[in-house]
Amino acid sequence: MSQKHTDSNLLKKGIKYLAFSLPLLFLCPYTLTLSFINKETVFLYIFFIVGLIFGFFAFYFLYRGFKSLLAALFD
Repeated sequence: MSQKHTDSNLLKKGIKYLAFSLPLLFLCPYTLTLSFINKETVFLYIFFIVGLIFGFFAFYFLYRGFKSLLAALFD
Protein backbone atom coordinates (compact mmCIF):
# COMPACT_ATOMS: atom_id res chain seq x y z
CA MET A 1 0.00 0.00 0.00
CA SER A 2 1.66 3.20 -1.16
CA GLN A 3 1.11 6.42 0.64
CA LYS A 4 0.11 9.53 -1.32
CA HIS A 5 2.48 12.43 -1.08
CA THR A 6 1.78 16.13 -1.19
CA ASP A 7 2.11 17.76 -4.59
CA SER A 8 4.74 20.40 -3.81
CA ASN A 9 4.16 22.46 -6.96
CA LEU A 10 0.46 22.75 -6.25
CA LEU A 11 1.22 23.57 -2.62
CA LYS A 12 3.56 26.41 -3.66
CA LYS A 13 0.92 27.70 -6.04
CA GLY A 14 -1.69 27.75 -3.26
CA ILE A 15 0.64 29.53 -0.85
CA LYS A 16 1.43 32.08 -3.56
CA TYR A 17 -2.27 32.79 -4.05
CA LEU A 18 -2.77 33.18 -0.31
CA ALA A 19 0.23 35.49 -0.04
CA PHE A 20 -1.22 37.56 -2.88
CA SER A 21 -4.55 37.89 -1.11
CA LEU A 22 -3.12 38.98 2.25
CA PRO A 23 -2.25 42.58 1.30
CA LEU A 24 -5.52 42.87 -0.59
CA LEU A 25 -7.42 41.90 2.56
CA PHE A 26 -5.89 44.91 4.32
CA LEU A 27 -6.13 47.32 1.38
CA CYS A 28 -9.82 46.68 0.70
CA PRO A 29 -11.24 48.05 3.99
CA TYR A 30 -8.64 50.83 4.01
CA THR A 31 -9.64 52.15 0.58
CA LEU A 32 -13.33 51.75 1.34
CA THR A 33 -12.87 53.76 4.54
CA LEU A 34 -11.02 56.45 2.58
CA SER A 35 -13.87 56.61 0.11
CA PHE A 36 -16.47 57.16 2.83
CA ILE A 37 -14.35 59.80 4.56
CA ASN A 38 -14.00 61.88 1.36
CA LYS A 39 -17.70 62.38 0.65
CA GLU A 40 -17.40 65.84 -0.86
CA THR A 41 -14.71 65.10 -3.44
CA VAL A 42 -14.32 63.00 -6.56
CA PHE A 43 -12.07 60.63 -4.61
CA LEU A 44 -15.20 59.02 -3.15
CA TYR A 45 -15.93 57.26 -6.42
CA ILE A 46 -12.32 56.46 -7.22
CA PHE A 47 -11.52 54.92 -3.83
CA PHE A 48 -14.87 53.15 -3.67
CA ILE A 49 -14.36 51.41 -7.01
CA VAL A 50 -10.74 50.56 -6.19
CA GLY A 51 -11.84 49.17 -2.80
CA LEU A 52 -14.47 46.99 -4.41
CA ILE A 53 -11.94 45.68 -6.93
CA PHE A 54 -9.48 44.93 -4.12
CA GLY A 55 -12.21 43.08 -2.23
CA PHE A 56 -13.20 41.02 -5.23
CA PHE A 57 -9.63 39.98 -5.98
CA ALA A 58 -8.89 39.31 -2.31
CA PHE A 59 -11.69 36.78 -2.06
CA TYR A 60 -10.89 35.37 -5.50
CA PHE A 61 -7.26 34.72 -4.53
CA LEU A 62 -8.36 33.30 -1.16
CA TYR A 63 -10.67 30.88 -2.93
CA ARG A 64 -8.02 29.83 -5.45
CA GLY A 65 -5.39 29.52 -2.72
CA PHE A 66 -7.47 27.32 -0.44
CA LYS A 67 -8.66 25.26 -3.40
CA SER A 68 -5.05 24.67 -4.48
CA LEU A 69 -3.95 23.83 -0.94
CA LEU A 70 -6.72 21.31 -0.49
CA ALA A 71 -5.99 19.77 -3.88
CA ALA A 72 -2.30 19.49 -3.02
CA LEU A 73 -2.95 17.87 0.34
CA PHE A 74 -5.90 15.58 -0.33
CA ASP A 75 -5.92 14.64 -4.03
